[in-house]
Amino acid sequence: MSSLAGKVAIVTGSSQGIGAGIAERLAADGASVVVNYSRSVEHANTVVQRIVATGGKAVAVRADVSKPADIPLLIDAAIETFGRLDILVNNVGVYKVDSLDTLTAESFDEHFHLNVRGLLLATQAAARVLPAGGVIVNISSGLAKSPYPMVHVYSATKGAVDVLTRTLGMELGPRNIRVVGIAPGFVTTEGNAESAASMTDVLVGKTPLGRVGQPRDIAAAVSFAVSDDAAWVTGSTIDVAGGMVF
Repeated sequence: MSSLAGKVAIVTGSSQGIGAGIAERLAADGASVVVNYSRSVEHANTVVQRIVATGGKAVAVRADVSKPADIPLLIDAAIETFGRLDILVNNVGVYKVDSLDTLTAESFDEHFHLNVRGLLLATQAAARVLPAGGVIVNISSGLAKSPYPMVHVYSATKGAVDVLTRTLGMELGPRNIRVVGIAPGFVTTEGNAESAASMTDVLVGKTPLGRVGQPRDIAAAVSFAVSDDAAWVTGSTIDVAGGMVF
Protein backbone atom coordinates (compact mmCIF):
# COMPACT_ATOMS: atom_id res chain seq x y z
CA MET A 1 0.00 0.00 0.00
CA SER A 2 1.27 3.48 -0.86
CA SER A 3 2.37 5.58 2.08
CA LEU A 4 -0.23 8.30 1.46
CA ALA A 5 -3.16 6.10 0.50
CA GLY A 6 -6.41 7.75 1.58
CA LYS A 7 -4.80 11.16 2.08
CA VAL A 8 -5.76 14.36 0.26
CA ALA A 9 -3.26 17.08 -0.64
CA ILE A 10 -3.37 20.61 -2.03
CA VAL A 11 -0.25 21.80 -3.83
CA THR A 12 -0.35 25.50 -4.64
CA GLY A 13 1.22 26.60 -7.89
CA SER A 14 1.45 23.06 -9.22
CA SER A 15 0.76 23.43 -12.93
CA GLN A 16 4.50 23.45 -13.76
CA GLY A 17 7.97 23.19 -12.30
CA ILE A 18 8.62 22.18 -8.71
CA GLY A 19 4.91 22.26 -7.86
CA ALA A 20 4.02 19.87 -10.66
CA GLY A 21 6.79 17.53 -9.53
CA ILE A 22 5.45 17.60 -5.99
CA ALA A 23 1.86 16.98 -7.09
CA GLU A 24 2.87 14.01 -9.21
CA ARG A 25 5.03 12.50 -6.47
CA LEU A 26 2.32 12.79 -3.81
CA ALA A 27 -0.15 11.20 -6.22
CA ALA A 28 2.31 8.39 -6.90
CA ASP A 29 2.54 7.88 -3.13
CA GLY A 30 -1.23 7.41 -3.03
CA ALA A 31 -2.65 10.85 -2.23
CA SER A 32 -5.52 12.49 -4.09
CA VAL A 33 -4.24 15.89 -5.22
CA VAL A 34 -5.70 19.32 -5.86
CA VAL A 35 -3.51 20.80 -8.61
CA ASN A 36 -3.65 24.57 -8.24
CA TYR A 37 -3.07 27.10 -11.01
CA SER A 38 -3.75 30.80 -11.49
CA ARG A 39 -3.15 31.28 -15.23
CA SER A 40 -2.77 28.22 -17.47
CA VAL A 41 -5.53 25.65 -17.19
CA GLU A 42 -3.84 23.75 -20.02
CA HIS A 43 -0.69 23.20 -17.97
CA ALA A 44 -2.72 22.21 -14.91
CA ASN A 45 -4.81 19.76 -16.90
CA THR A 46 -1.64 18.21 -18.30
CA VAL A 47 -0.44 17.51 -14.75
CA VAL A 48 -3.84 16.04 -13.86
CA GLN A 49 -3.76 13.86 -16.96
CA ARG A 50 -0.31 12.53 -16.11
CA ILE A 51 -1.50 11.66 -12.61
CA VAL A 52 -4.67 9.96 -13.82
CA ALA A 53 -2.76 8.06 -16.52
CA THR A 54 -0.69 6.37 -13.82
CA GLY A 55 -3.71 5.44 -11.71
CA GLY A 56 -3.84 8.46 -9.43
CA LYS A 57 -6.57 10.94 -8.55
CA ALA A 58 -6.34 14.68 -9.15
CA VAL A 59 -8.38 17.75 -10.00
CA ALA A 60 -7.26 21.15 -11.33
CA VAL A 61 -8.51 24.20 -9.43
CA ARG A 62 -7.95 27.83 -10.36
CA ALA A 63 -7.13 30.17 -7.49
CA ASP A 64 -4.77 33.13 -7.11
CA VAL A 65 -3.28 32.70 -3.65
CA SER A 66 -2.25 36.36 -3.58
CA LYS A 67 -5.98 37.18 -3.41
CA PRO A 68 -7.50 36.27 -0.01
CA ALA A 69 -10.94 35.69 -1.53
CA ASP A 70 -9.56 32.91 -3.78
CA ILE A 71 -7.99 30.82 -1.04
CA PRO A 72 -11.21 29.16 0.22
CA LEU A 73 -11.76 27.82 -3.30
CA LEU A 74 -8.86 25.42 -2.80
CA ILE A 75 -10.04 24.17 0.58
CA ASP A 76 -13.60 23.78 -0.68
CA ALA A 77 -12.42 21.85 -3.75
CA ALA A 78 -10.51 19.36 -1.62
CA ILE A 79 -13.47 18.77 0.69
CA GLU A 80 -16.10 18.66 -2.05
CA THR A 81 -14.10 16.47 -4.44
CA PHE A 82 -12.25 14.14 -2.09
CA GLY A 83 -14.04 14.52 1.25
CA ARG A 84 -11.15 15.74 3.40
CA LEU A 85 -7.80 17.55 3.52
CA ASP A 86 -4.63 16.14 5.09
CA ILE A 87 -1.73 17.95 3.42
CA LEU A 88 -1.12 21.50 2.26
CA VAL A 89 2.01 22.28 0.28
CA ASN A 90 2.59 26.04 0.07
CA ASN A 91 4.66 26.04 -3.10
CA VAL A 92 3.42 28.95 -5.20
CA GLY A 93 5.63 32.01 -5.30
CA VAL A 94 6.96 34.85 -7.39
CA TYR A 95 10.66 35.55 -8.03
CA LYS A 96 11.84 38.76 -9.67
CA VAL A 97 15.25 40.35 -9.81
CA ASP A 98 15.57 43.72 -8.10
CA SER A 99 18.14 46.06 -6.60
CA LEU A 100 17.97 48.98 -4.23
CA ASP A 101 17.68 51.29 -7.22
CA THR A 102 15.08 49.31 -9.13
CA LEU A 103 12.75 47.81 -6.52
CA THR A 104 9.32 49.39 -6.20
CA ALA A 105 6.46 49.36 -3.74
CA GLU A 106 4.46 47.42 -6.31
CA SER A 107 7.11 44.71 -6.62
CA PHE A 108 7.40 44.52 -2.84
CA ASP A 109 3.64 44.01 -2.51
CA GLU A 110 3.58 41.45 -5.32
CA HIS A 111 6.22 39.33 -3.60
CA PHE A 112 4.88 39.59 -0.08
CA HIS A 113 1.21 39.21 -0.99
CA LEU A 114 1.90 35.88 -2.67
CA ASN A 115 4.99 34.44 -0.99
CA VAL A 116 4.13 35.40 2.59
CA ARG A 117 0.56 36.61 3.07
CA GLY A 118 -0.84 34.00 0.69
CA LEU A 119 1.09 31.24 2.43
CA LEU A 120 -0.11 32.33 5.85
CA LEU A 121 -3.75 32.74 4.84
CA ALA A 122 -3.75 29.41 3.00
CA THR A 123 -2.36 27.79 6.14
CA GLN A 124 -5.02 29.50 8.24
CA ALA A 125 -7.78 28.18 5.98
CA ALA A 126 -6.33 24.68 5.82
CA ALA A 127 -5.76 24.48 9.57
CA ARG A 128 -9.49 24.91 10.14
CA VAL A 129 -10.14 21.51 8.52
CA LEU A 130 -6.90 19.57 8.93
CA PRO A 131 -7.19 16.58 11.25
CA ALA A 132 -4.63 15.44 13.78
CA GLY A 133 -1.75 14.04 11.76
CA GLY A 134 -2.11 16.70 9.09
CA VAL A 135 0.99 18.26 7.55
CA ILE A 136 1.80 21.65 6.06
CA VAL A 137 4.92 22.01 3.91
CA ASN A 138 6.33 25.46 3.10
CA ILE A 139 8.65 25.75 0.12
CA SER A 140 11.39 28.17 1.12
CA SER A 141 14.74 28.81 -0.59
CA GLY A 142 18.43 28.70 0.14
CA LEU A 143 18.29 32.47 -0.39
CA ALA A 144 16.58 32.80 2.99
CA LYS A 145 19.90 32.09 4.71
CA SER A 146 22.37 33.27 2.08
CA PRO A 147 20.59 36.11 0.28
CA TYR A 148 21.77 37.99 -2.80
CA PRO A 149 21.47 41.78 -3.12
CA MET A 150 20.04 41.32 -6.63
CA VAL A 151 16.93 39.75 -5.09
CA HIS A 152 16.37 41.73 -1.89
CA VAL A 153 12.63 41.31 -1.71
CA TYR A 154 12.41 37.66 -2.74
CA SER A 155 15.12 36.73 -0.23
CA ALA A 156 13.24 38.63 2.47
CA THR A 157 10.03 36.75 1.73
CA LYS A 158 11.79 33.41 2.11
CA GLY A 159 13.32 34.53 5.40
CA ALA A 160 9.76 35.26 6.51
CA VAL A 161 8.65 31.81 5.33
CA ASP A 162 11.29 30.16 7.51
CA VAL A 163 10.11 32.15 10.54
CA LEU A 164 6.49 31.21 9.84
CA THR A 165 7.44 27.55 9.54
CA ARG A 166 8.81 27.76 13.06
CA THR A 167 5.95 29.74 14.61
CA LEU A 168 3.22 27.74 12.89
CA GLY A 169 4.88 24.52 13.98
CA MET A 170 4.76 25.79 17.55
CA GLU A 171 1.09 26.81 17.35
CA LEU A 172 -0.18 23.71 15.55
CA GLY A 173 1.96 21.15 17.38
CA PRO A 174 -0.54 20.66 20.22
CA ARG A 175 -3.08 19.59 17.56
CA ASN A 176 -0.54 17.09 16.14
CA ILE A 177 -0.32 19.06 12.90
CA ARG A 178 3.24 19.34 11.64
CA VAL A 179 4.76 22.23 9.67
CA VAL A 180 7.95 21.53 7.71
CA GLY A 181 9.96 23.81 5.44
CA ILE A 182 11.88 22.65 2.38
CA ALA A 183 14.57 25.00 1.05
CA PRO A 184 15.61 24.16 -2.52
CA GLY A 185 18.93 25.14 -3.99
CA PHE A 186 19.31 25.78 -7.70
CA VAL A 187 16.58 23.80 -9.46
CA THR A 188 15.93 23.93 -13.20
CA THR A 189 12.31 24.37 -14.25
CA GLU A 190 10.37 25.59 -17.28
CA GLY A 191 10.18 29.03 -15.72
CA ASN A 192 13.89 29.63 -15.23
CA ALA A 193 15.43 27.66 -18.10
CA GLU A 194 16.50 30.74 -20.07
CA SER A 195 17.99 32.71 -17.19
CA ALA A 196 19.55 29.58 -15.69
CA ALA A 197 21.56 28.84 -18.82
CA SER A 198 24.05 31.62 -18.04
CA MET A 199 24.26 30.74 -14.33
CA THR A 200 24.48 26.96 -14.38
CA ASP A 201 28.25 26.62 -14.42
CA VAL A 202 28.70 29.09 -11.55
CA LEU A 203 25.99 27.55 -9.38
CA VAL A 204 27.04 23.96 -10.05
CA GLY A 205 30.53 25.04 -9.08
CA LYS A 206 29.12 25.99 -5.67
CA THR A 207 27.30 22.66 -5.31
CA PRO A 208 29.29 19.85 -3.66
CA LEU A 209 27.16 17.19 -5.34
CA GLY A 210 28.06 18.69 -8.69
CA ARG A 211 24.75 19.09 -10.47
CA VAL A 212 21.67 21.27 -10.63
CA GLY A 213 18.53 20.13 -8.88
CA GLN A 214 15.44 18.75 -10.56
CA PRO A 215 11.82 19.06 -9.43
CA ARG A 216 11.91 15.38 -8.49
CA ASP A 217 14.62 16.13 -5.91
CA ILE A 218 12.37 18.59 -4.10
CA ALA A 219 9.35 16.34 -4.54
CA ALA A 220 11.20 13.48 -2.84
CA ALA A 221 11.95 15.70 0.15
CA VAL A 222 8.31 16.74 0.38
CA SER A 223 7.29 13.09 0.18
CA PHE A 224 9.47 12.42 3.21
CA ALA A 225 8.22 15.49 5.08
CA VAL A 226 4.58 14.43 4.84
CA SER A 227 5.23 10.77 5.60
CA ASP A 228 5.14 8.97 8.93
CA ASP A 229 8.94 8.71 8.70
CA ALA A 230 9.03 12.45 9.49
CA ALA A 231 6.61 12.19 12.42
CA TRP A 232 9.15 13.83 14.79
CA VAL A 233 9.91 16.75 12.46
CA THR A 234 8.13 20.08 12.79
CA GLY A 235 9.05 23.75 12.81
CA SER A 236 12.25 23.04 10.88
CA THR A 237 13.37 23.93 7.37
CA ILE A 238 15.37 21.27 5.54
CA ASP A 239 17.94 22.31 2.93
CA VAL A 240 17.62 20.31 -0.29
CA ALA A 241 20.37 21.90 -2.31
CA GLY A 242 23.11 19.41 -3.06
CA GLY A 243 25.16 21.06 -0.34
CA MET A 244 25.17 24.45 -2.09
CA VAL A 245 25.26 27.77 -0.27
CA PHE A 246 24.16 30.59 -2.58
